[in-house]
Amino acid sequence: MADVAAMGSRAEPRPMTQEEKKVILASSLGTVFEWYDFYLYGSLAAMIGAQFFSAFDVSTRNVFALLAFAAGFLVRPFGALFFGRLGDLIGRKQTFLVTILIMGLSTFLVGLLPSYASIGWPAPVILILLRMLQGLALGGEYGGAAVYVAEHAPVGRRGFYTSWIQTTATLGLLLSLMVILGLRLWLGEKAFADYGWRIPFLGSIFLLAISVWIRLQMQESPAFQKMKDEGTRSKAPLGEAFGQWKNLKVVIIALLGLVAGQAVVWYTGQFYALFFMQSILKIDLFSANVLVAWSLILGTGGFIFFGSLSDKIGRKPVILAGCLIAALTFFPLFQALTKVANPKLDTAINTVKVEVTADPASCGNVIDPVGIRSFTAPCDVARVSLARAAVKYDFKPGAAGAQAKLTMNGKDVPIAAAIPANIAAFGKAAIEAGYPAPGDASIVKLNSVIPTTAQAWSVVAILTILVLYVTAVYGPIAAALVEFFPTRIRYTAMSLPYHIGNGWFGGFLPPTSFAMVAATGDIYYGLWYPVVVALGTFVIGLLFVKETKDRDIYSVEN
Repeated sequence: MADVAAMGSRAEPRPMTQEEKKVILASSLGTVFEWYDFYLYGSLAAMIGAQFFSAFDVSTRNVFALLAFAAGFLVRPFGALFFGRLGDLIGRKQTFLVTILIMGLSTFLVGLLPSYASIGWPAPVILILLRMLQGLALGGEYGGAAVYVAEHAPVGRRGFYTSWIQTTATLGLLLSLMVILGLRLWLGEKAFADYGWRIPFLGSIFLLAISVWIRLQMQESPAFQKMKDEGTRSKAPLGEAFGQWKNLKVVIIALLGLVAGQAVVWYTGQFYALFFMQSILKIDLFSANVLVAWSLILGTGGFIFFGSLSDKIGRKPVILAGCLIAALTFFPLFQALTKVANPKLDTAINTVKVEVTADPASCGNVIDPVGIRSFTAPCDVARVSLARAAVKYDFKPGAAGAQAKLTMNGKDVPIAAAIPANIAAFGKAAIEAGYPAPGDASIVKLNSVIPTTAQAWSVVAILTILVLYVTAVYGPIAAALVEFFPTRIRYTAMSLPYHIGNGWFGGFLPPTSFAMVAATGDIYYGLWYPVVVALGTFVIGLLFVKETKDRDIYSVEN
């Protein structure tokens, strides 16, 4: 392997060497795993709930399935601390070999885990433990991959090299999409729900075997090896990274001035867009997945483009421009998505008058980011039910002590005590008032994996714009984070802001945004969450983030 001095001198454009290609491939496979598993679990949450939480009713089991999903996000920063410390103490290669083993085996074991009907309560407990193991491993995986690639990259090309890691996140999504869609079509819905859902998890063992085989052949990163040879490794990476204000300040700036905005743009452009199409626009699962898949295919090259652009003009202007443009255009883009994908719904939102009238004192806060609250007040039950039925409403303050009342175009609609009953009743009343029924001919629908109508391609075009925003903010982020911190604490320090940003700011975006919709009755109100965070990141980044593209990352102290 070339030494550090040689690598540092090769700033001019040149083809990648075989060794560098292997480095990128070995590092990127972990990111493929990350998003493959993420999308598998998110897409199959209802089936997983039926398998492992069958002791509860349908609504409750789905909530528990999503909470198990969320457990992986909650522990990711702790994994970043634990494995980041190991990476700075014993090396990049050994640490992220361990992380991919834990992550891959945890994913595989989900496919083997007996259901609640077979072994009772141990089934959901083990499922949650496996999710937490995955989250811990992921906390160390991304930081190791980004550091390993960046410390192999020639000076002046770190953005280009690390952008390949970001690209494989999308490849992981595409792979999971193709596996799920293929198995559904091949097995049929019943067989897939019974046992077929396990196959994607079990099949991940092949990804694991390839990843481990490649990583075993790799050498340590040149920057860490140089530091090891010189005896300049940190003896206490955690204390040095977060116990010294000069480093902790950089961690906070990296989180709030880059990663938080990157995370919400990422999750809005891919996951919330998919959720919005399925839950609010009532597009069927197959069509929504295929439309998103096409947008990913068309937009993926943006990761490489913006990564390379950041080598020329800097990480800061590319990421912050992506945050600003996304924040300014999310509302019109999602409104256009509604108008194109479900034009009848767009008309109904503007013409059907739905009002909830109640004594404000009888109404509570209906924010419920993780879906575990129980609502009993008629005012709250009505608002939550309308939001879940994707019906826009206005709240009208009533007289003190007045009972909650719901009207659609002036016609009274009874409010039941149970939310599921209301969803059905409100949905039926909304259809009579002018809302489209599920499966309405005006709603975009695909009968094959290739869109054949102008309506479908128009939806793909809007989704592709959202994906391009993702590529602008995500393409350069790995290089930026690596360059922020000195070699001796790099793995530890960069992993924490990345996983707090993407695991917490981003990971909880879909449920939080939907809770905001439920609280207000406005199907677009949830977009204020990513808009405010992205604008906040733009301002903080503009004021406090320093450009790093020309920084020497091979020194122990930057």
